[in-house]
Amino acid sequence: MKKLSVLLLAMGLFLSGCANTETNEAKDLSEVKIGAIQFAQHPALDKSYEGFKDVLVEAGVKEENIDFQNASGDGSNCTTIVEKFVNDGDDLIYAIATDALQAAANQTTEIPIVGASVTDFETAGVVKSNEKPETNVTGASDLNPVQGQMELLKTLIPDAKKVAIFYCSDEANSIFQGKIALDAAKELGLDASIVTVSSDSSAIQQVAQSMVGKYDAVYIPTDNLLASNMATVAQVTNENKLPVIVGEESMCQNGGLATLSLDYYTVGQNAGKQALAILKGEAKVEETPVAFVEAKDCQYFVNEAVAKQLGIEIPEDLNATMIGE
Repeated sequence: MKKLSVLLLAMGLFLSGCANTETNEAKDLSEVKIGAIQFAQHPALDKSYEGFKDVLVEAGVKEENIDFQNASGDGSNCTTIVEKFVNDGDDLIYAIATDALQAAANQTTEIPIVGASVTDFETAGVVKSNEKPETNVTGASDLNPVQGQMELLKTLIPDAKKVAIFYCSDEANSIFQGKIALDAAKELGLDASIVTVSSDSSAIQQVAQSMVGKYDAVYIPTDNLLASNMATVAQVTNENKLPVIVGEESMCQNGGLATLSLDYYTVGQNAGKQALAILKGEAKVEETPVAFVEAKDCQYFVNEAVAKQLGIEIPEDLNATMIGE
């Protein structure tokens, strides 16, 4: 009888455990707690948060239950913030930009993590593949059409021969984009070279100055460091008539000549839809493919004031949105 009681107790605990797991798969959206970490203050990253938040709140998540924290561009802050989310027992972590996502992945393998504004999740080392993560991480990529951006450079600066591909050497996703840009430049018959700066922002102006007179144009991908310091780069390049094609709209707004850019609000929405499916028990994070914005949904932007300063005419058939007047 004692053995039977123990067996029944064990079965009861097993069934109870199964029931709890089943319940936990589908969360009550009005009660879920989400920790949201953004690596730095930047218009593109801000849009990624707004798009995510709007999807979740519209679905029934309380905005006050989304604990939004900004790491102010500091990697150690990322770790501290994510540790808090883990200690708070949050149901999901939303991480905006590569450093924030890597910090989250390093702190927990249990809590589902949805990233955004990360170019390539595989390169960042947080998933086994973009098609099937097989980890507790998935998300929405901000991989812009690098090939199309290099073609834009060729269109706007047809006489360009030597091109600098400029990014921060400490950002894995910038290195990833740089390789794509190099291949694209070769196809277009351009003589392209990699020019890098370390994570020390104080060196940006000096490196920008070193490109003057050596290159006919510059390409900057969606690099967090340079995006946050685009005004510093533009002060040098525009004054010296050195055109810069950039990775996204806000970089163009802050002094870049032009871009073919995706909408970062859409990136955030894509991440929000993934998070919602995971919280509702409709999808498993480890089986959710990384989402990409299609090239057809990207748009041309031109900084009109910079174009005038550089004496560059914009073809009417480009159908670009003029900004930065």
